[in-house]
Amino acid sequence: LGTSVMIVPHRNPVVTAKALATLDVLSQGRVIVGVGVGWMQEEFEALGLPPFQERGAVTNEYIRAFKELWTSDNPSFQGEYCSFSNISFLPKPVQKPHPPIWVGGESRPAIRRAAQLGNGWYPIGSNPQFPMGEPEALAAGMRRLSRQAEQAGRSMSDIDIIYRTHQYELVPEGGAPSFSPSEERKLFTGHAEEIAGDIRRYEEMGVSHMTVDFIRLSKSIDDIRRQMESLATKVWPLV
Repeated sequence: LGTSVMIVPHRNPVVTAKALATLDVLSQGRVIVGVGVGWMQEEFEALGLPPFQERGAVTNEYIRAFKELWTSDNPSFQGEYCSFSNISFLPKPVQKPHPPIWVGGESRPAIRRAAQLGNGWYPIGSNPQFPMGEPEALAAGMRRLSRQAEQAGRSMSDIDIIYRTHQYELVPEGGAPSFSPSEERKLFTGHAEEIAGDIRRYEEMGVSHMTVDFIRLSKSIDDIRRQMESLATKVWPLV
């Protein structure tokens, strides 16, 4: 169960931490906390939040508050945007020390946030300003993440790499792809072995998790189910 991604400054951090901890208990430790800073200034103004320009600082502080609430018996925290002292906080998450935090975003601040505070880096891959859709671009981002992690005194082994793709088209055996023969095959399209090869390529780069945006690729719930089933039964056994 994951948030992909939750705009952290939108919600009170204590209430949010309690909701996520409760969900982790109910799901028996399946929660993944995907976090982002937000991108629409009008949302911040409508909700009466701290200034849009401070959303990165707010997010960093709230993440630290989450960790204090999830791990301390009597949490206390003093920050610029959030403060509490010696409070009772239950339930605690099932996952220890806390549910994994995947930091979404491709920008340099997002990479720095993942290096300092995250358990995973989750570039969306569709931001035209910071494109991550190709392996070479992702590899460059991973090198930057590694440098930032080292500066923060952390190891890359502590940070999962998650890749999200907006492309998936399985061509049945003997079938023809939707793209013309003159076009270059796109990643995660084609026959099952071709898609499995794409997945293996990212795995060899160090990607530990992949997500496929079936909602954008499909027209109905039934279509989503068919796509998911084809990936699970036709492609994944070849990986």
